[in-house]
Amino acid sequence: MRVSEASSTDFGRIGSNMREGVLEQKFLLQGKPGSPNNYLINVGRTGAGGWTAPSHRHNFDQVRYVIKGSFPYGKGKSLPEGRVGYFPESVYYGPQDRPEGLEMMVCQFGGASGYGFASVEEREAANEALKSVGEFKDGIFTWYDESGKKRNQDGFEACFEKVMGRKLEYAKPRYEDLVLMNPASYDWIPEESPGVFSKWLGSFTERNTRIGFVKIEAGATFPAGMQSSIELLFLSKGKVSLEGKTYGLHSAFEFEANEGPVPVKAVEEAEFFCLVLPKF
Repeated sequence: MRVSEASSTDFGRIGSNMREGVLEQKFLLQGKPGSPNNYLINVGRTGAGGWTAPSHRHNFDQVRYVIKGSFPYGKGKSLPEGRVGYFPESVYYGPQDRPEGLEMMVCQFGGASGYGFASVEEREAANEALKSVGEFKDGIFTWYDESGKKRNQDGFEACFEKVMGRKLEYAKPRYEDLVLMNPASYDWIPEESPGVFSKWLGSFTERNTRIGFVKIEAGATFPAGMQSSIELLFLSKGKVSLEGKTYGLHSAFEFEANEGPVPVKAVEEAEFFCLVLPKF
């Protein structure tokens, strides 16, 4: 079990030039580098002047939960406040033109293909190394090869290949598009534990990635860590106590597969955004 409190974590501006603009993030929890379901869960905020990115795709999965504002994930398309989006590996989205003040919880993690996820530290180090031989602009990395020919590549792809030391591969897309969900349209379902309710928005791929919410009434206890893969909880409402300590809004919790039951008690009515990572 691991816990990270957003209240005690400062926003840090991303140093990478893979994209354009100002994006500040609180890195809450990260997985194990090299593991197929390595992950990063963060709270991001768009800074002054906004943030842009061209149309692109990734060889890992992403889940986005809009906390404040509206997320423009493509031309003329936006994910409103309170909505959740599943961004599957290999599926294109964008271009993005994020407005100042937009806040989202984002989890990036290795998808069902098993290609994994490169950590922020690894990507930033690769970014610095690549800047010595080329230039990042508008999300594109440009350099000249040994024959003097100009080359362009998506900034993320270039950094990934630098980190991994191999050509970036994309799995055959399992989905034709993003999966966008409105949690307000789902009903709360009572769980076996008194005062605990859930609303599962969906299960995805053959490795059973699961996305949903858990609500705990004041004074009730939720048995966390009962999933067959890594369970991530993001506190979106209220306060909870765990092992004698109280945690507030936007705290993140990680439980290993079958680690529970770990009793998480609601100090006041609380809601968790819940993500179960793919099972390998």
